[in-house]
Amino acid sequence: MNYRIIRSKRKTIGLEITDEGLLVRAPLRASRREIESVISAHETWIRKKTAQYRQAQASAEINGILGESDIRRLSEQAKEYIPQRVSYYAPLLGVSPGRITIRNQKTRWGSCSAKGNLNFNCLLMLTPPEVIDSVVVHELCHLLEMNHSKHFYDHVLNVFPEYRKHHAWLTKHGPEIMARAAKV
Repeated sequence: MNYRIIRSKRKTIGLEITDEGLLVRAPLRASRREIESVISAHETWIRKKTAQYRQAQASAEINGILGESDIRRLSEQAKEYIPQRVSYYAPLLGVSPGRITIRNQKTRWGSCSAKGNLNFNCLLMLTPPEVIDSVVVHELCHLLEMNHSKHFYDHVLNVFPEYRKHHAWLTKHGPEIMARAAKV
């Protein structure tokens, strides 16, 4: 299996499927044997994700690649809509987020910084409203728990009981949406 390695000051080996194929992100001191062991252990996952990636790319071609003007429009919509959803859910969780930023991210739907700032992908505007809410609640819950523990998901499900259903939708359809903006 062909792959490209990017070494950095990280602690674990990460795998990512890209246009060029398998990308391995590895710690500076990881040996070739360690890397090949991780690849071998995840061979089924790699094949599955590669097929999904190719399918998403094909679907993006059919549904149309988003241009810069489309991304700007989605960003403006997200800047109006997503902070309203944050304002709705934050009091339910008893949290006060910092700055809210909208970006065209290539791999993430949202993130929460250690300073309490929230970032959201403008491509969320191409998903159903409940999916947007699931991402908003997920990121707000990181203000309570900066991990993905059972306790974290208890917070999420307490406020948004149908979270898993909408997360599953995003897992299934998200790669196709991301692929539509991959060229911008």
